Amino acid sequence: MFYAVSVPRKTPLVIGHRGAPGYRPEHSRSSYELALAMGVDAVEPDVVATRDGVLVVRHENEISGTTDVADHPEFADRRTTKRVDGEALTGWFTEDFTWDELSTLRGRERLPAVRPSSASFDGAQPILRLRDVLDLVREGSVAHGREIGVVLEVKHATYFAGIGLDLAPLIDRELRDAGWAHGELPLIVESFESTVLGQLRARGIAATYVYLIEAAGRPYDLLVAEGKRALTYPETVEPAGLDALVGRVDGISVDKRMLLARGNTIVADAHARGLVVFTWTCRPENGFLASEFRGPGGKGAFGDYEAEWGVIARQGVDGVFVDHPDLGVAFFRG
Repeated sequence: MFYAVSVPRKTPLVIGHRGAPGYRPEHSRSSYELALAMGVDAVEPDVVATRDGVLVVRHENEISGTTDVADHPEFADRRTTKRVDGEALTGWFTEDFTWDELSTLRGRERLPAVRPSSASFDGAQPILRLRDVLDLVREGSVAHGREIGVVLEVKHATYFAGIGLDLAPLIDRELRDAGWAHGELPLIVESFESTVLGQLRARGIAATYVYLIEAAGRPYDLLVAEGKRALTYPETVEPAGLDALVGRVDGISVDKRMLLARGNTIVADAHARGLVVFTWTCRPENGFLASEFRGPGGKGAFGDYEAEWGVIARQGVDGVFVDHPDLGVAFFRG
């Protein structure tokens, strides 16, 4: 089955990162539909919660950059400042709205200066629930005649638990209700916090569990529990850190900058321990490329992305997250 991603692959899974956000506002229905049509193996929804416990797909629980909430005078008094994972953020937050309220909002391009074409679709579509994406992918698999998966990213689990919105039981219930919990459909669950991965695994959700790894810093769940004794993300991908992950997760998903660092052995070290390796995010625009691969034309112009992606592909990664699924499919399956 797809979800048992347990051995290195000849070609990596190509995962539509929030759909196809190089072309449409991320997490919109058209973004996901376009990714499916362009041939991805899976799509990745980020999951946060509403006040009434509905799981919605947004990059963050602060939504001023990805919706038109600021244009709704009826919600002006919801603007506030909070600390999320230790950082102060000001804006509007999903947990301060019911789903009925959020359903009145429309999506917007998060990076309009870099992706003005995508921004031309601003205001055209409502935001989605996790259930909407699960159903869309199931239906898309039938329509396109191939198995397509979901890579569900759990966002800010420790923060949400601290305000009384424990994400693990909400996700468990949603996956079971939607028919995605028992392995019949290809599911990967990922998070920057290993605690919630363990909670979902203990609940019997049949999936591949992947630990997201930043290039710097410490995971917030372990920082809360252990303070400065908690391993940093870079320490986690050292041999001793990988040893500690065996049996707890099925793989890691690392910031691509870690794989672009000369002399790194992350993929080989993980594979030696039976762990799969994904990486994020492969984007063609200059603004996202390492300096040596950038070209003329400004941040939104395409640089020598194929050269950068080649460095990543040659290391034998098992999955790549892409914002332009057509480019990702052409390159990594070519």
